[in-house]
Parts: sequence; C-alpha cells; structure tokens
Amino acid sequence: MTQTTKTKPRDFQLADFLPYQLSIASNAVSGLIAQRYRSRFGLKVAEWRVMANLGDRASHGGQLTQRDLTEATLMDKVAVNRACKVLEDRGLIARVANESDGRSHLLELTGEGEAIHREVMPTARATERELFEGFDAREEAALRAMLAKLRARAGVLAKAPSAG
Repeated sequence: MTQTTKTKPRDFQLADFLPYQLSIASNAVSGLIAQRYRSRFGLKVAEWRVMANLGDRASHGGQLTQRDLTEATLMDKVAVNRACKVLEDRGLIARVANESDGRSHLLELTGEGEAIHREVMPTARATERELFEGFDAREEAALRAMLAKLRARAGVLAKAPSAG
C-alpha cells in the first residue's frame, strides 16, 4: 500500500498575488480595447502600444528609437522589434536616420499611421470611460495614483542591488 502524505493548507494563492492580479487586469483591459480595434485596423496589442507611444510623441517630433519604445512600453525588446517590423511592412511607421547615433534609427508614424492613431484613440478613450463607469472621481484618481506609485516603487526596487 502506498503511503499518502498529508496535505498542508496552502498559504499562497496565485489569485491573491499582486503581480498576477495586475497582469490579469492589464490583459483584460488591453484585450478589451484591442478587440474593439483589431477587426477594423488589424492591430495587435503590441503594435498598438508602439503606435500609441509614437502618436503621443507626435507633438514633440514623434520620433523614438526601438530602445526608447522598449523603455516606454516595458515590453520585451523582441516584442517591440516584431511590432515595429509589422508596422513598417504595413506602411504605418517609417525609419529615419538617427543623426545623433548612427547605430540606431528613429521611428515615426507615417501619414497613414497618424490617421489610424487619430481613429483608434477615441475608441480607446471611450472604452476607458466605460471601464471607469462604476468608479466615482475620487476612486478613479486614487487608482491612477496607486498604480503610478506601484510602478515607481517597482522601478526603484529594480535598480536596487539584489538581496540574494
């Protein structure tokens, strides 16, 4: 007969783990917004994040390197590279020479990319308003402040020497 081991109560539940909760919430929100523009524009989440960052910078020159995009989106550099390649192949972004660094290129939205950005942003903002419908203004402000504080703290911890 096989001896069974007594199971211990679980003191760790993945569903209660903050990084997991944040990831799931982010994926749910990004997925909802992406669903609303994917069929119309054929953009995946990573591609839209690249376009959104370039669009945000349009009033300030609108040019970023892939490294800048990796830092701005906190996405893996391979995902950013892949998204940039797809967007460039579709004519939505263009590479221009980086006069200050000959090893990299600057990326910017093309006219068609800017037009899609202008069309998608109202959809994204409307979805954001829908998501916050159950929140009062104080709750929304508090959530935004807490998320900013968490991100800043994670940045500090990422730069600190490891305790292990």
